[in-house]
Amino acid sequence: MSDPLTIRVSAGTGTGRTTLAAFDSALAVAGVSDFNLVRLSSVVPPGSRILEVDGSEQLRGDHGDALYCVYARAHASLPGHEAWAGVAWSRRDDGSGAGLFVEHEGPSHEQVSTDLTHSLEDLSATRGGIYHPEGRRVMGITCSTLPVCAVVVATFRRAGWEALDSEH
Repeated sequence: MSDPLTIRVSAGTGTGRTTLAAFDSALAVAGVSDFNLVRLSSVVPPGSRILEVDGSEQLRGDHGDALYCVYARAHASLPGHEAWAGVAWSRRDDGSGAGLFVEHEGPSHEQVSTDLTHSLEDLSATRGGIYHPEGRRVMGITCSTLPVCAVVVATFRRAGWEALDSEH
């Protein structure tokens, strides 16, 4: 039997001369800047553990590995404007560890928090009301001069390219 999947949730903010550079800076703080991000939808496999971690405790891998993850990213490039990103999760009430992730971004903590709550409630309702909120991570930053980015990332697994090469 394999070890349970550990999903690590980290966050970061960054600043750069472009929105792309700000995103890269935020990914560095979140501990995932040297991966190729492969965005997943919102389903947590049964038996998974979810841990909130600092960027230094994120998954490790080789430069350029694929990283399967759920993430939210928000940008602001006008002075005084805010960028907020958040990820929240719920678990099925049967003890299986199965769950759901939702991710949102917006111009305020309040909007992102409300959107996360509403999405978790609606996704549970779609599935018969058997999922209950378990956690969330929200991160924000205010633009002063240069573009900024806030990111929250939930990492599932990394894979080197040799594992993805189907020709061998």
